Amino acid sequence: MPETSRPDVATTTPPSTTLYSERLWVPIWWWIAGLAVAGLLAAEVHMGRPGLLSYLAYVVLLPIPIWAAFWLSRMRVEVVETAGVKELHVGRAHLPVELISRAAAVPASAKSAAMGRQLDPSAFVQHRPWIKTMVLIVLDDPEDPTPYWLVSTRRPADLLAALDR
Repeated sequence: MPETSRPDVATTTPPSTTLYSERLWVPIWWWIAGLAVAGLLAAEVHMGRPGLLSYLAYVVLLPIPIWAAFWLSRMRVEVVETAGVKELHVGRAHLPVELISRAAAVPASAKSAAMGRQLDPSAFVQHRPWIKTMVLIVLDDPEDPTPYWLVSTRRPADLLAALDR
């Protein structure tokens, strides 16, 4: 019986270039404080229950602040160009750059006003309280009810340069 040859089905994805990428890590002192609290709790359990079983508290409690810090640091802000189309990715949300009418950096001194009394309830906000600066991205899409995006970033000038704004 002759073997049937199947043509190779190549899934070609267009090459993508990352123009800007930033992961919004929590501050290092949060890691240290979390590990210190977990260590103190494990030491309390260790003092109350002598023996080999008492070391189980360290095994159980010390990974918790590490997991929490990684979970809080999961958001990434990226500008990616694929097949000539630029997109802004913030977490799982993405936005074609051609829908952006203008963008501006929000300094630390204006952050509370932008997040407080001036905030539009229908805006898309990705805020991390440990990051002082933000970027305001105003949309020009009549089909989208979202007027603007407000995104935390440590390097607003670099993000705006990647967006060409």
